[in-house]
Amino acid sequence: MIRRLVRGPGALNPPLARWTVNLLAVAGAALLVWSSVIHLMLWTDGYRDISVVGPLFLLQGIGGLLLAVLMAFLRWLALIAAGAVTLVATAVGLLLSVYISLFGYRESLAVPYATLSLIVEFAGAALLVIAAAVLFFAPAWR
Repeated sequence: MIRRLVRGPGALNPPLARWTVNLLAVAGAALLVWSSVIHLMLWTDGYRDISVVGPLFLLQGIGGLLLAVLMAFLRWLALIAAGAVTLVATAVGLLLSVYISLFGYRESLAVPYATLSLIVEFAGAALLVIAAAVLFFAPAWR
């Protein structure tokens, strides 16, 4: 199981599968960088002063950048899956703060970058889920 989690696209036999995983992982990593930059910009624009939410924005920004760099270079299944989970969790966190409230904080989709971040995060997560599925199920295609 550990071998499968740290396996990258280099282990894939069909070249099309290898290229698919490489392109999707790099594109997903780029969207994770975009999401992280949005969160760091918002953190500097005043979100840092919001209890709990501010530190989470900083954590998402820095952690997302580090994860994206690792994912772009290594393209391991575990990293690709972690990137997808990070993007989905970030988008779901925004939606929870809009429709319910998150840590006592209520957000609106009318704030700067809210809609853009949802698009970036769900698109990035979709690309990474497809990359992870190809990487996970590729041995059956040999």
